Amino acid sequence: MVAPSPEVIATDDEDELHLDWYRQGSNRLAIVSHGLEGHSRRPYVLGLTRALLSDGWDVLAWNFRSCGGVMNLQPRFYHSGATEDLERVVNHALSKAYDTLFLSGFSMGGNLTLLYLGQQSEQVDSRICGAIAYSVPCDLAGSADVLAKPSRKIYMQRFLNDLYGKMKEKSEIFPDVVDVGGFETIRNFREFDDRYTAPLHGFADAEDYWAQCSALGRLRDIRVPALMLNAADDPFLSDQCFPDDQTKLGAHVSLEAPRWGGHVGFVEHARDGYYWSERRAIAFLQNLV
Repeated sequence: MVAPSPEVIATDDEDELHLDWYRQGSNRLAIVSHGLEGHSRRPYVLGLTRALLSDGWDVLAWNFRSCGGVMNLQPRFYHSGATEDLERVVNHALSKAYDTLFLSGFSMGGNLTLLYLGQQSEQVDSRICGAIAYSVPCDLAGSADVLAKPSRKIYMQRFLNDLYGKMKEKSEIFPDVVDVGGFETIRNFREFDDRYTAPLHGFADAEDYWAQCSALGRLRDIRVPALMLNAADDPFLSDQCFPDDQTKLGAHVSLEAPRWGGHVGFVEHARDGYYWSERRAIAFLQNLV
């Protein structure tokens, strides 16, 4: 696999987004968005990148604000509905004269991808051919409730531990804006989003944030072929993340719910090393292009 070429681009609010380019001279580009507390070089991102490169695509994997080992410059960080950042990345990529663009996202990045396409709706750039999204918590409120269950405590604690380190660093840079005193009392995403995500990003509270940023209500507005892959045994997703009503999915979105796969799993022990999810992406793409 070709080595990534890093790039930093500016945002309108004097912040930065850190990108990894994988170029091999293709006129087709895939943009990959990672999950919560992930980054552009996580194994699941690199696995899909390798598969896309083998199928003749260039790839752009990008980092949400504060991810990838570099703290961003503003008090805000990232969230499930920060489509302005994805739009910045998409527009930057389109300025490179690619003929075809494909979007992919994992978990939070999947929600972000589908929400962006729903917001674009009829105005979506004609060069965007479609999207695939994995393990998508498109019902943010319901998925937050699922992760708040005692049986999910190990997952929730891992996320909170990671987020604590990030908020502590923010508090040292912006002590008048971010306070981590009493952080150890936070037990779930409702409490974290009420205290940090909502006020830092202009939402009234966690409920308002979840309502505005869940992709579920915007799926019907998507106007390019999009595939959502949510495993039936995913421990992070609510029942609402498996819409079986075409009026919710709309005319262009398909849902596949394999029995196994967990959260961003979909492992397959094949001779060439590709996972089932990566094979499914290539098969989906080959029907599009």
